[in-house]
Amino acid sequence: MLVGEGGGVLGSVTIGGCVDAQVIEETADVLDKNRPRLLELNLGDEEAWEIGLTCGGTIEVFVEPLTPELYVKVREHAARGGHAAIVTRLDTGAKLLLLDDGTSEGTLGEAFLDERFGAEARDAMAAGLSRTLVLEGVRAFLEVIAPPALLLVVGASHVAMPLTTLARTLGYHTVVMDGRPRFATRERFADVDELRIGIPSEMIREYALTPSAALVLVAHDYKYDLPVLRHALGTDIGYIGMLGSARRGATILKFLADEGVGDAQLKRVRVPIGLDLGARSAPEIALAILAEIQAARAGGTGQPLSAKVKAR
Repeated sequence: MLVGEGGGVLGSVTIGGCVDAQVIEETADVLDKNRPRLLELNLGDEEAWEIGLTCGGTIEVFVEPLTPELYVKVREHAARGGHAAIVTRLDTGAKLLLLDDGTSEGTLGEAFLDERFGAEARDAMAAGLSRTLVLEGVRAFLEVIAPPALLLVVGASHVAMPLTTLARTLGYHTVVMDGRPRFATRERFADVDELRIGIPSEMIREYALTPSAALVLVAHDYKYDLPVLRHALGTDIGYIGMLGSARRGATILKFLADEGVGDAQLKRVRVPIGLDLGARSAPEIALAILAEIQAARAGGTGQPLSAKVKAR
């Protein structure tokens, strides 16, 4: 959560309620003294319930004056597709910045601490996980910053329009590809980051299809689907989904199987696409697709949380 000197607030520490209010109160003192503080907040059962905890307890919140130059550098690096980690000592606020190109900046105060925490930060970047860590008696927070997840949509269809709008809200970098300029227009796709007109099977090769990326085929056209799938199945892309019925999906997968694509690879293609939300309209289908992508990325089951709790 960012709190400005004038009282403006962006984001939140929790869902809301008492914790955020207490943190906002403390920011005035932190900004006035230009010195970070580690807050320890004691919660009653009702307060804990408001932020998703089952019972009362203690939570810690680190409040620090923002260093804009550091975060601007990290944001620019992430925009170029890079990963970064910021290590912050929780006793002094000292920072160590590490980029995945080997660049480092700042210090935690001692060379041996920079070396130990630097090694952990590089592992954290690879795993994509921020966490608190104690080494050599020093407690620090490793904050991992990654580039936006990539969502590639093949087909400038009615489903693709709300899909890119929803994905942008969740922070995805969205790309729509289609060979038909009549459909791939800015009037139809005002929220998309990149709108590409051309042959999708050629344009898709310009993107890194990593485990954090997702590919959605909604063109409903064999001449688009087959060549794009041939390329995507040879990569480590984390999600591949194709719009269409189970029958149509089986036909396309059989084409690929006859060409020698293995069964394990073919099982990566999700068709019909999306979670079962009872979707009928284009926005509803888009929501079902994005929900499945999110579940796949985060390791979720896709089942109602109420059912998950009852099963424990």
